Amino acid sequence: MNAAAENTPHDPVRDPWRGPMRAALAEAVQAPATGDVPVGAVVLDPDGAVIGRGRNEREATGDPTGHAEVLAIREAAAAVGEWRLSGCTLVVTLEPCTMCAGAIVLSRLDRVVYGAVDEKAGAAGSLWDVVRDRRLNHRPEVVAGVLADECATLLTDFFRTR
Repeated sequence: MNAAAENTPHDPVRDPWRGPMRAALAEAVQAPATGDVPVGAVVLDPDGAVIGRGRNEREATGDPTGHAEVLAIREAAAAVGEWRLSGCTLVVTLEPCTMCAGAIVLSRLDRVVYGAVDEKAGAAGSLWDVVRDRRLNHRPEVVAGVLADECATLLTDFFRTR
C-alpha cells in the first residue's frame, strides 16, 4: 500500500465504489486517442457486474449524444433486454450533464456515482440537480466524489495539452 492510500481516511459511502470507478477510468483513458474528452462510464447490474461500458465518442463518431453515460446506458439496456435499468448503478468519471442526467432518470437507474464535479455543466448537484428534481417521476441516489482527484487530474491533463 502506498503512503497516500495509508493516509486516506476510511469512507464508507465512497469506498465501495472505488473498484467500479477504476473500471470507468479505464474507459476514460481510451477516449483521447480519438480526440475525445477523457470521460468513462460503466453500468453495474444489481449484483455489481458490469453490463455496460462507454467512453466519450463525440469526436470519433460526430454524434453529439456520444457521451460516455449514454453509451454505457445503451449497452446495459441491450444486455438487460429492456430500457428499464431498475436496480442498476451508473459509475462515471465526471458529473453528468443535463442530457445524461435526463437519460439516467428516464432509464430508471437506482444510483449514479461520479468522480469529478463539473462546475460548468454538471446536472447532478453542482450547477443543476436534474437527477434529484422532485418534479420528476424518478430520483436516483447520488454518490459524488469517488476518486475525484484522479478523475479531475485526467481531465486537467487532457485540457492542458489542447
